[in-house]
Amino acid sequence: MAADMHQNLEILYTRQQIAERVAEMGAQITRDLNGEKLVMVGVLKGAAPFLADLARAVNVDATFDFVATSSYGCGQRSSGAVKLIKDLDEPVEGKNVLVVEDILDTGLTLNYISKLVMAHQPRSLSIAALLDKPSRRKMPIQARYIGFTIPDAYVVGYGLDYAERYRNLPDVCVIENPETN
Repeated sequence: MAADMHQNLEILYTRQQIAERVAEMGAQITRDLNGEKLVMVGVLKGAAPFLADLARAVNVDATFDFVATSSYGCGQRSSGAVKLIKDLDEPVEGKNVLVVEDILDTGLTLNYISKLVMAHQPRSLSIAALLDKPSRRKMPIQARYIGFTIPDAYVVGYGLDYAERYRNLPDVCVIENPETN
């Protein structure tokens, strides 16, 4: 089990629970698009596993692109300042865009990315977040598709990290005292 790999980890969602929920989200996105094409924009690095699984669960003609931002550095709390590291490679003007993010926390990053994408004049813009932590929200932003709503705990695994560690865990785990791990 993934939690046995490291001290101070408790499984919040198993790989099976994640797979089931991602399949449900993919089916909902497929229904909502009603056969229209989609550009899935993954937020690097954390959303990569979620994007890969969600893309396989969405049954429409879809392409990928990626953006990268930074607001955490190597700590566990956001600095509050979002910095663009990588912009979109392909034009999304007039296209349906789905921003795929690992976690919707303060909302600062997704607010920034939403404004960035909207500047490219897409036909539509939606957000899919594997995890939603509304208790920490600082910006009034909502994801259209949410995997799980979680309490205010620090989580790792399935792409989520602490100082670039734990991304490869297959489960989403709560980490206690990450500085000591």
